[in-house]
Amino acid sequence: MKLALFDLDHTLLPIDSDHEWGQFLVRIGAVDAATFARRNDDFFAQYQAGTLDPVEYLEFALGTLSGFPRAELARMQAQFMAEVIAPAIRPAALALLKKHQDAGDLVAIVTATNHFVTAPIAKALGVEHLIAAMPELDADGNVTGRLLGTPTQGAGKIVHTKAWLEKMGKTLEDFDTVYFYSDSHNDLPLMSIVSHPIATNPNATLKTHATAQGWALIDLFND
Repeated sequence: MKLALFDLDHTLLPIDSDHEWGQFLVRIGAVDAATFARRNDDFFAQYQAGTLDPVEYLEFALGTLSGFPRAELARMQAQFMAEVIAPAIRPAALALLKKHQDAGDLVAIVTATNHFVTAPIAKALGVEHLIAAMPELDADGNVTGRLLGTPTQGAGKIVHTKAWLEKMGKTLEDFDTVYFYSDSHNDLPLMSIVSHPIATNPNATLKTHATAQGWALIDLFND
């Protein structure tokens, strides 16, 4: 049996859903535009540079979610999916996922972006299994603003992927082939332990590393 793991932002999507969610909140007037946009852009620049503190960022993002009741969050989430995500879903990404699914591979998205933002995206992509940063919920199901457990970023993707497999009674070693598709050098920890790392729409740092290692390179968004 084969396992196919996918990063989400700039890998299956040509955008960063986390950053776009923040911009969306600014656009609809749900947050203070100047303050939020500045912090959101700063965090995005840190992520691109590989210097982001994932806990600090996630609790900033989740803290924003905690300011809205569940019904309002659901309404905004649906609008975000319709206006931002749906237009960004490309046939090439869907075809790649379908190729693995049709082959009978176990397919999962492993993303540093929080579960609130990414759960409907995974559903729209037709992917059942999602490994994402989990927001803490209170007894009534409202987001508290705190992160549950550790971030799903960098080496954290290894920890969470192994924990997910363990719940199914499996390990990475149970698969004769393990693919991991990613665009970013931030994912080098997980890419370095799978049998088939695939640099997908890679940033410059990952492209250099992948080329030196002889890894496969593909581009889903060369249009």
